[in-house]
Amino acid sequence: MPGSRKESDSLLKCAREKLSKSSDLEQRCLGTSDQQVNLIYLRSVSNSDTVNQFVISPFFEMKDEKVYEDYIASFPGSKSSNEMKEILELLLDGYIGIFFNEDKVYLFDAVRVEAGPVEDAQTEVIVQGPSDSFNESLDVNMNLIRRRYQSGDLKAETTTVGHKSKTKIAIMYDETRIDPEVLKELKKRLDGISIDILQAASELDKYLSGNKYRLFPTTIVTERPDRAVFNISEGKIVLIVDTAGFAVILPAVFNDFFTAMDDKLQVLPVGWFLKGIRYLGLILTVLIPSLYVAFTSYNPEVWKVQIALLVAGSRATVPYPSYIEVIIMLLMMEFLTEASLRLPKAIGPTATTVGGLILGTAATEAGLVSNIMIILVSAVAISNFVIPMNMMGFTVRVIKYPFILLATLYGFLGIVLGLVSVIMYLSSLRSFGKPYFKIFALERVRMNNAQRERDNG
Repeated sequence: MPGSRKESDSLLKCAREKLSKSSDLEQRCLGTSDQQVNLIYLRSVSNSDTVNQFVISPFFEMKDEKVYEDYIASFPGSKSSNEMKEILELLLDGYIGIFFNEDKVYLFDAVRVEAGPVEDAQTEVIVQGPSDSFNESLDVNMNLIRRRYQSGDLKAETTTVGHKSKTKIAIMYDETRIDPEVLKELKKRLDGISIDILQAASELDKYLSGNKYRLFPTTIVTERPDRAVFNISEGKIVLIVDTAGFAVILPAVFNDFFTAMDDKLQVLPVGWFLKGIRYLGLILTVLIPSLYVAFTSYNPEVWKVQIALLVAGSRATVPYPSYIEVIIMLLMMEFLTEASLRLPKAIGPTATTVGGLILGTAATEAGLVSNIMIILVSAVAISNFVIPMNMMGFTVRVIKYPFILLATLYGFLGIVLGLVSVIMYLSSLRSFGKPYFKIFALERVRMNNAQRERDNG
C-alpha cells in the first residue's frame, strides 16, 4: 500500500481529469494547508444535504484531521479504496470522494435516490388484496418484499449488469425452498450477459431466456410485491432491477400467467371458475378467427343449415374471401389497441372508442365486412383482455395469425395441426431447466413445501 502524499495527489489529479468535462462536478477544499481535505462529487447524483450535514459540517466541528478521518472511516456507508477504477465507479454512482493529505481516499455514500412514491398497481389491477406496486428504487422494492416476508431464510444477493449503466440487480429467494440448480443456472446466465445499458426488467427477461426467438414468456415480469412474495414462498427467485418499477420472477410455468393475485383470496370453487374463464378466453381469442375462416370457406357442413345460411347472407355483399375479411378487421383492432396504449391518457380511451364504433359501423354499412365478423372481432378483443399478465397477452395477440394462415390453407385440419404443434412446442419449453407446460405446478410445489416442513418439524 503506498504511503506518500504523492499517491493521493495522483488519485485526486486523475479523478479531476476523468471528470473535468462534467458540468455537475463539485470540488471543495476543506481546512488549511496543514490540515487539508479535498472533496469531489457529482451534484446530479449526490445528495447535497447529506454532503453538508455529514461531511462538511463535522469537519469544522472536530477541527482535527485525525479525528475527522476516524469519523469518516467508522460512518456507515463509507469505504476506503486506492483503486482508480473503483473510485470512479462510486463517484459516478453518487458517492463523495474524500481525499486526505495522506494516502487515504474514502468514498462516502451520499447517493441521491430520485424515485417516486409507492403507488397503486397500474397494469395488474385486482379487486381485493393489497394495491401497492414497485417503484424505481431498489431499496424501497426490497423493503416492500421484506415487510411481507419476515423470515431469516429470505436471502438477498446483489450484482450488476451493464458495462455503462452498472444497473444493480437484487436476487431474492428463500434458501430453504429454492432449487440450488436453478440459482446456479441464473447466476451463470447473469454473468454471461454482455450489454452496455440495462434499463428495464423486461429487457433483463429477454437476455435471461437464452432464446431470442421464443414465442412464449418463460419468466414473469410483475409490478406487484405480493406476487413476488407469493412466488418466493413457492420456491422461486425474484430479481429486482434498480431504476425499474418491475421485478422478474423465475422459473415460470404456463399456469402462472393465468393466475391473478386475488384468486387465492376467493373460495376455492370461485377461484377455479375464474381461472377456467381465463383459459376459455385464451381458447376463444386464438381459435375464433381461424374457425370462422375454416367453417366459412372450407367446412361449412360443420354448421347447422340455419347458421350456414345466416353466415352466407351476412357475407353476401363482402367482395373478398373470408380470410382477408378476418385479417383486415383484426389488424384494425390491433391498430386501435396500440393507439389506446400510446395516446395520452386524457384522450386515448375516447379516441379509440369513437374510432372503433365509427369504423365498425361504416365498414358494415358499406358491405366491406359482415355483421357476424364485427361480433367475432369484438369477442376476440374482449377474450384477450381477460389474461391477467400482459406478456402472455402480447403472445396471444400474435399466435392467432398463424392459425388463420393454417385455416386458410388447410381448413379445419390446419387448425388441428396448429394446436398439436403449439402443444408440442409448449411441452418442449423449459424455464431454467423446469418443465414449462405444467398446468398445476404451483399446487404441486405448495404441497411439496408443506410436506418438507412437516418432515423437518
